[in-house]
Amino acid sequence: MNWTIAALYRFVEITDTPAMQKRVREACEARGICGTLLLAPEGVNGTIAGQGEAIPEIIALLDDWLEVSKGEVKYSYAENRPFKRLKVRLKKEIITMRQPEANPTKRVGKYVTPEEWNALISDPDVVTIDTRNDYETAVGTFKGAIDPKTKIFTEFADYVEKNLSPEKNKKVAMYCTGGIRCEKASSYMLSQGFEEVYHLKGGILQYLEDVPQEDSLWEGSCFVFDRRVAVDHGLAESPHLICYGCRYPLNPEDTSHEKYEEGVSCHHCRDRLTEAQIHSFRMRQSQLIAEKKAQKEA
Repeated sequence: MNWTIAALYRFVEITDTPAMQKRVREACEARGICGTLLLAPEGVNGTIAGQGEAIPEIIALLDDWLEVSKGEVKYSYAENRPFKRLKVRLKKEIITMRQPEANPTKRVGKYVTPEEWNALISDPDVVTIDTRNDYETAVGTFKGAIDPKTKIFTEFADYVEKNLSPEKNKKVAMYCTGGIRCEKASSYMLSQGFEEVYHLKGGILQYLEDVPQEDSLWEGSCFVFDRRVAVDHGLAESPHLICYGCRYPLNPEDTSHEKYEEGVSCHHCRDRLTEAQIHSFRMRQSQLIAEKKAQKEA
């Protein structure tokens, strides 16, 4: 493989984000790194790629500056350049929740390893909550978990306020794709008086990588934010597709629906699209088909 990809996050206090942005950007540019890194007063989050020793070198620097290895760093590989350019951006939060009391640099819930997770969520006294959004949970979830059906992560606090209480829900276990959202969610719940709050270390992806399928309590596939769309046990790529019209993940059966049109729409969005949007999407799809045909004939 020609390219090494590093997906990382770390909740750590950054007092001078513009200075750190300049330092990180210059270090990445010097090594020909592409991808996106977000910097905020609460930490760093992103996915970057490089060739040769570029990624080991930049991770070593980020370790010196931000101790990223104390957070989560996951590696994968690709034959071709996975990102067009480098972006190092400043944000108010590395994962937007808009709840100032949710501060993982101060406190978080108890980490639970994938090997320990099954026993925890099988405890009848534990309520298990999926902190992801509805289009992600539609692809797969843990057996018996509660799906809050949030559209965006900022709705999670409202769900907690309306549906959970420290008096009733003594033990709460949470999970997300890679660990970042439930880490912040656990900090928020502790601030609201919940005493026993747990979250899956490394997220669903680590669980699918570490836990044998025959022992798994995971049902379905795990939505991911890259070209694979979703993965299964062992992180094998699933057959899911993404609807261009609404970005909703689709299983192979969904493509047989009368409202599915490749590169245009699916049954989730067809009735919400305007005629202008449908026309635009069809033009784009026809151009893509023409380009692929030309490449094959060249």
